[in-house]
Amino acid sequence: MWNIPNLLTLLRLVLIPLFVLAYYLPYAWAHMLATGLFALAALTDWLDGYLARRLQQFSAFGAFLDPVADKLMVAAALVMLLADPQVLPHVLDGRLFAFVILVILGREIAVSALREWMAGLGRGSHVAVSLVGKVKTGSQMVAIPFLIWREPIAGLPVFRVGELLLYLAAGLTLWSMMIYLKAAWPSLREPGSPPKP
Repeated sequence: MWNIPNLLTLLRLVLIPLFVLAYYLPYAWAHMLATGLFALAALTDWLDGYLARRLQQFSAFGAFLDPVADKLMVAAALVMLLADPQVLPHVLDGRLFAFVILVILGREIAVSALREWMAGLGRGSHVAVSLVGKVKTGSQMVAIPFLIWREPIAGLPVFRVGELLLYLAAGLTLWSMMIYLKAAWPSLREPGSPPKP
């Protein structure tokens, strides 16, 4: 269980409170530190999957913990961005920004529940991660550090690019959710067992 991919996943979990702490530090460089910590967490997300395949180090513990760590990191960042009074004045539309974040978080909850239910039926492979889901995750992992960084880089409007990437991620989020629901729909239409008393 304590292989390199799983240790990287655990590192990502440890980085979450450090990222939150860095985000709220009362220093001018705090956003740089928070951006760096989030980028490091995103790197471990890619690296643990790569090493698991390369080293053939797979485990049930890693399969469970990896998506949990990803979702916690993304959820923490999105909630903090939404609650930050310095962010909302700069977005194209505050209500749209809030709606997009709710869509992303709601989808993560819904798809996680769907995967758990399908796994209980022995059909977890029907709702395995799709290519659209991977592109969605990539868009989020680039958008969020851009939104945290905020300052232009070499004339590039980093914040606006991050915002547009987040909107793209929201669209891909809905698309991927429809793919998973379509795959699970035959199982959802089956008669269920009566609830336990």
